[in-house]
Amino acid sequence: MPSSFRKQPGWGCVEFLQWALPQMGYAWPGFRRVRHRVCKRIGRRLRDLHLGDLESYRRHLEAHRSEWRVLDGFCGIPISRFGRDWRVFDCLGQEVLPRLAQAAADRGAERVEAWSIGCARGEEPYTVSAVWELMVAPSWPQLSIAVLGTDVDEEQLRRGRSGCFKASSLRELPATWRDVMFERDGTDYRIGSRFSTSVRFVRQDVREAMPGVEFDLILCRNLVLTYFSDGLRDQVLGRLAGALREGGAFVSGARERLPESCMALVPWRPELGIYRRSSPPEA
Repeated sequence: MPSSFRKQPGWGCVEFLQWALPQMGYAWPGFRRVRHRVCKRIGRRLRDLHLGDLESYRRHLEAHRSEWRVLDGFCGIPISRFGRDWRVFDCLGQEVLPRLAQAAADRGAERVEAWSIGCARGEEPYTVSAVWELMVAPSWPQLSIAVLGTDVDEEQLRRGRSGCFKASSLRELPATWRDVMFERDGTDYRIGSRFSTSVRFVRQDVREAMPGVEFDLILCRNLVLTYFSDGLRDQVLGRLAGALREGGAFVSGARERLPESCMALVPWRPELGIYRRSSPPEA
């Protein structure tokens, strides 16, 4: 936490976040572990605005409603790596995607549709594409996959579209996968076209909009269930269930658990955060 927050009388950053987060639809408990990062961003904003403390910033927010969108941008926590929690992707390749491929073939579809929400720089959608190409496509040559990655941060998406990554983003990938998926580009790694052509990126806020199509696979890991307030969480989950084909797969974070109110999604591999759409969501 910036030292200026500790020295100023009145509110500290924790008190400020506990006041501000619920007004943006966020849940304070989800930010406990990442609060220092958010507080540093707010500290820089105070200096830019020439404000002396957080009580002054609160008054600024109340007087300038557009500032809430700036503050909202400080609350994004992009933590993304290729193959993050590899057990999940191994299960997708061994069990989930083959099942979804069979369902797609049975209904006469030409491709499987996947959506990665809060994709940041794109490591997750590119990993899904690689899992398909290396583990599933050989058994389903008549099918392809289309992976949509969405995020609210256009700068993160721009970096994802470039397809160029630091070595630190690859550290959870098996070495054999890294060698197949990437080409060296100086000190960086560039994703191969075999794995990038099926991925596209769109700036979108899941709180406000949906792609408007049905998906076979939706990945929403460590976002809605961790950072959103209960009311907003339930609204978004309902819309996500509605965007998933019956029998489709929903992937949350492995340590996240769906609320009991989300009855349209039933366990598939719940220890990995994988669920299945079993019935039409309630209106």
